[in-house]
Amino acid sequence: MPNKLISMQEAVAQYTWDGMQYAHGASLSVGADSLAFGREMVRQGRKNLHVLSHCCAQQLNLLCAAGAVDRIETAFSGLEVYGFPYGLRRAVESGRTVVEDYSNLNFSLRLLAGAMNWPFCPTVSGYGSDQEWRSAFSPEEYPCERKIPEVVDPFTGKTCHVLSPLKPDVAVIHVTMADPDGNAIMLGTEWNRYELSRAAKKVVLQADLIVDTGCMRQYPNLVRIPDVVVDAVVYWPMGVWPQCSTGLYDSDEEHMYYMNSAMKTPEGFAEYKQKYIDSYNTFEEYLEVIGQERINKLQDTTTWYLMDPYRKWIMSDEEIAKLTDGRQRG
Repeated sequence: MPNKLISMQEAVAQYTWDGMQYAHGASLSVGADSLAFGREMVRQGRKNLHVLSHCCAQQLNLLCAAGAVDRIETAFSGLEVYGFPYGLRRAVESGRTVVEDYSNLNFSLRLLAGAMNWPFCPTVSGYGSDQEWRSAFSPEEYPCERKIPEVVDPFTGKTCHVLSPLKPDVAVIHVTMADPDGNAIMLGTEWNRYELSRAAKKVVLQADLIVDTGCMRQYPNLVRIPDVVVDAVVYWPMGVWPQCSTGLYDSDEEHMYYMNSAMKTPEGFAEYKQKYIDSYNTFEEYLEVIGQERINKLQDTTTWYLMDPYRKWIMSDEEIAKLTDGRQRG
């Protein structure tokens, strides 16, 4: 398979556009999400996005604070112990953004339906409540008959409820490690990244590590995202920060609180953007912004041993740079 390594700037420029349906995935507020990609989307000024966000996380908070989001479909909109996401709250309360809510089960089923190319998916969750009867996208329609509609089961003649599939234009998925071809291994909770990679029309991987393909051949059963569904791979260490990447670094609790607080006002967001988005161009500069002392502390994680089987395949920054530069010149 061809080398799919691409720079972060090129990936955002090539695979995102205003008004697109954009999907990302994480495990609750601290999980492995493609936050670095979201930062670059803010830097490049993306707007009018329709975001599919299974669990809110800081990426959605940031995009909303930037005024980049028109519509959201989600199953969870909090940051757990870090509070309610102020960027999201400000976007909704201002009328800038509308949020369509589903249960976590139903969101997972919709991604499965998209991955399987089903026209719809039956469900036993969410109906008989305002998740069925209320639609943020059609607020004047009550009770809503199109969000979780009833159909007749052709086998039993009984009525059942169904969901529409999710098929985003682009999904940007964080993975622990990928090879240059786009095969990927995820450590920790997947949180439907498997289904999302099959449901999306285009898939970009954001990887903490790039490994030789020999790693994927050694552990083929762990390759949950294969190269055949991947369009591009971006190498970006600490790309989930201030959230966590299992086996590599813990969440930065201090910055999680600070980041959410900054999203509370336009002035706070502008200051955060200047310091933590506009202040770097390369991942080396990005790591300098975080600070080596902080990085060392976060990498002193109790899950570090999970990486032991894969360490001998990890490619150096110099090897990755040659592959990335060679692809761009070609």
